[in-house]
Formats: sequence, C-alpha cells, structure tokens
Amino acid sequence: MTSLVKILPLTAMLLALSSCGAQKDARTELVIQRFFGACEAEYGAVVDISSAFGECGIMTAIINRFEAENPDIKVIENVVFWPGYDQLTAQLAANDAPDLVTMHGSVISDYQARGLLEPMGELLAVAGVRTDDLTDAARRAVTIEGELWSAPIDTWAPLWHINLNYFREARLIGDGEPLLPRSPDELYAHARRFRERIGKPYFVQGTANEYAGFARNFYTFAMQQGAELYTADGRANFQTLEATRALALFKTIFEENHTTRNQDYSAAVAGFMRGDGGVFLVGTWMVGTFDARSKEPGNPLSGGYIVVPYPQLFAYDVVYADGHNWVMPRNDKRSPATREAAVRFLRFFTAHNFDWSRTGHLPVFKSIIESEAWRSLPYRPQLAKLAEIATPLPKQVRRQFPIETIIGQEAAAAISGAKTIPQALADMERRVNDILDHI
Repeated sequence: MTSLVKILPLTAMLLALSSCGAQKDARTELVIQRFFGACEAEYGAVVDISSAFGECGIMTAIINRFEAENPDIKVIENVVFWPGYDQLTAQLAANDAPDLVTMHGSVISDYQARGLLEPMGELLAVAGVRTDDLTDAARRAVTIEGELWSAPIDTWAPLWHINLNYFREARLIGDGEPLLPRSPDELYAHARRFRERIGKPYFVQGTANEYAGFARNFYTFAMQQGAELYTADGRANFQTLEATRALALFKTIFEENHTTRNQDYSAAVAGFMRGDGGVFLVGTWMVGTFDARSKEPGNPLSGGYIVVPYPQLFAYDVVYADGHNWVMPRNDKRSPATREAAVRFLRFFTAHNFDWSRTGHLPVFKSIIESEAWRSLPYRPQLAKLAEIATPLPKQVRRQFPIETIIGQEAAAAISGAKTIPQALADMERRVNDILDHI
C-alpha cells in the first residue's frame, strides 16, 4: 500500500506536465520564406536592428524584432537556398504556400501570369504603406497592368566599385573625385593609362562560371543606346547595332587585357580587396563589405574606396536593375488572422526600410532617399540617382532568370572570341525565343 501511495501522486504529476506540454500555442502563425542566407549563430537572438550588419544579419534582426514586438504572432522563418524558386514552385504545387516570400522583381511575372500570387495594392493600403512615395525604380519593378504585385524591399543594380588609391596613382582624379569615362573611346583611354601606370587591369570581374555579370553589362550598355531588347509581345530582339556595340565594348576590354580573367565570383571579390585591379563590376550588396575593408589599415583599399553608378557611355543615362520584394502566394485557405499578421509584418518591415538600406541596396521610398540620415551613410549621395536611372526589363518578359544565363553564356563566347559577335547574338536571340515560345 505504501508504494502505491507514492506512485499515485507521481503519476498525477506526470499527467499534469504532459497536459501542459500538449497545450496548443494560441499565437497566429505567419510563415515567412526568404533567401539572404542563414546566420542564426550570430544573429539568432539579436533584436537591436541598428547593431546588425549585412543582408542576412539585418533581415534576421528585423524579423526577430517584429516577433518580439508582436508576441501574439509566431513567425515560422524558412531560409531557402538562393534563390529558392524551385522550392516555392514545389510548395505551390502541394498547396503548401508560405504567407510571404522574398522574390526578385524579374521573377514576379512568372508567378503572376499563372495566377499564383495575390495582388498587393489593397493589402499595402491596409498596412498604411505610402505607395505614392515609392521611387520610380521600385514602382516599375512591381507593377503589372497597373496593379502592384509585391511590397518592394529595395532596388539593386551593378555598380562601379573603385579603388581610389589606384585611381590617384594613375592620375585618374579630378577635384578629388574619380574620373569616369563618358564614351567607349574614353573608357579605353582610361584603361590604357591605368595599365601603364599601375601595371594592373582596369577592371576586376567574376567571369568563370558566372554569367550574371556578362548579362547585366550587356543589358546596361544596350539600354544606354536606347535599344529595344524585347518587342512589345515579349520576344527577344538582339541582332541589332546597339547590341553589337554593347558586346564590342567588352570584347575590346578583353582583347586589350584590361580585365582580370578566370576568376569566379568569390575569387573576384577577394581579388578586388587584395588590389587586383581598379574597378570591380558588382552590385549594391557589396558596398558595406568594401566600405568596412577600406576602414581597416594595411590593405589596398585602406582610405581609398568609393562606389558610383555605371557611367553614361552612350546617349542615355540608364543602368539595368532588379530588386527584392515581398510577395504573397495565393492560398485560399489563409485565415483572416494570418492575413492580418502579414499586414502587420509588411507595415513593420517598410517602417524599417532605412535599416535595410544599410545593406547598400537602394531604399524604395523617395522620402528616405531625400532624408539627411540616408544621405549621411557612406557613398549614398553618389548612389541616389539610381532611384531615377535604374531600369528593369519590361514586365512582359518572363523567364528572366534562365534567360540571364543564356545571355551571359553567349556574351562570354563573343567577348572571349569563341564566337563572332553576330553569331553570338543570333544564337542568343534564338535560344531566348525558344524559351519564350514554350512558356
């Protein structure tokens, strides 16, 4: 009897603990799916957004802070391998869509055209997002047939990251600022002077197994000539004088040995920081990294880094651009509570667009770009004009990610001499239209 008396209270206690453990979490679940990498070890508990650094760190801190300030919402954060679209497509096919997803502006039309996204104009209005304050670049990136299809996060573009120490030594400086070319011929002249005086190539580029840079350069310098790269019905139109000039520009750079060669993306980043050349052609996401490097003593960038938009070499001041966005996949089973949680998150995130802009990406609101706080960040006065000149491809052009690879492959073949420029452009147009014809 004594042992039974001892067992009964213990059993009751275990049952009570089991009951507590099984108690349902009453919070509203909000599934947020994103890229930008995983950094839980460093930022998993960080809620001070101002202390975070880089895309992953700032994104993680913003989500942490949102959850801390909204204890009735349980954020389920899915971090996907970049860019995550294969996973998203599989989730949509399985009727298991996340609530909010990071998506490039260049990809939105692929999902929107198949009815897989919800329009977000009304949602943003409920969230109190001032869409009339969006920059031209941000609005162009998310508007299809007059409707907003995402909450813009940023605008990004390729930039000229410059080793100012080398430019000073090469005497490519005027009034303390780097001299930028204003035509192809002036670019060649600057590159030749740089090679003569520094003994290194003018450009640093990631060209090995890295086709995005080739495509972005091609788009930018064709756009600067007013080229219509795609017809009104969305077909490729590459066999033009403008496209020929865009490839010829970099073919001359390659032939005259004014660029690094055979470096993949990581090697090119490391190469620029160790002084392999004068100008690194890469996007806004590297501004913070290179700025931090320039503040460290004893390296080629120490006290000598600046970043500017691509210079205008042809008739129009324009640069190819894309951007990151929050989209809401269509889900007829999404509850009103979850939708309300999504609205609160979008309101919170857009309120922290300045914090996100510390990554180097351009903020999406004109009021932030005009603010003293943003312009006091390093190099932002030089980058501000991206809000006007950054230009995505027309929204009717679908399958932009695989198309980018094709353009990069054919551009690389033309620049290296593996193909003639006319042959590369013909193959580029044929391969791209084959994709577009089978959507």
